[in-house]
Amino acid sequence: MSMDTLEDLIQRLPAAKRCEVRDFVLFLLEQAGRTSGRTVRQDWAGGLADLKDQFTALELQKKALDWRGD
Repeated sequence: MSMDTLEDLIQRLPAAKRCEVRDFVLFLLEQAGRTSGRTVRQDWAGGLADLKDQFTALELQKKALDWRGD
């Protein structure tokens, strides 16, 4: 296996491909910046408590599958 660095490999690409690599790296950095530090919201928990006497968990699971088209 070659021990080329990432920079060496990128330099061997044509100029147009190097631009694509740069764009992709910028995209990855932007994506990483958006997701870091975020926590999962759970403020919806218990939001359907008033329906617990009308539906079973299995009925709700089947309905969710219907909505998603699975």
